Amino acid sequence: MGLAFAVPQGTQLPPSLHNILREYAQDWDATPPLHPDLTEWARQGVLLLNTILTVEEGKPGSHARLGWQTLTDQILAACNALPHPVAFLLWGKHAQEKLPLLDETRHVIVTAPHPSPLSAYRGFFGSKPFSTTNLRLKEKGQPPIPWTLTQDTLF
Repeated sequence: MGLAFAVPQGTQLPPSLHNILREYAQDWDATPPLHPDLTEWARQGVLLLNTILTVEEGKPGSHARLGWQTLTDQILAACNALPHPVAFLLWGKHAQEKLPLLDETRHVIVTAPHPSPLSAYRGFFGSKPFSTTNLRLKEKGQPPIPWTLTQDTLF
């Protein structure tokens, strides 16, 4: 779909997205839709980006040597160069390895373990990434992100 973690309606939610929704519900004391439309976040300026943009089904990391890092590093560099503070939510080791590309004094950086079932219980659950991001944006004089999720109605 072009957004990290997102899948078309009618597709089973991947475990990582299920865990993101669980943390979302806990963070906001809300009930997320059964199949969220993550494009709503994209419309608000949220860029959902993996360090590797493709993978063979059932084979994590299978496309790690295809050169995606060059492109995703350039995207991060372009976001880092923006004149206003940007919020970066770096979930997992691979994302956190990109910290040297980011100016932590100008931007909001929120880190947590990856939301995958293998690491969600190692600190992703309870990390409150959405409210923490908004709090830090406010501290930098920036408006909060309305993290509203709606039901996916594309299909």
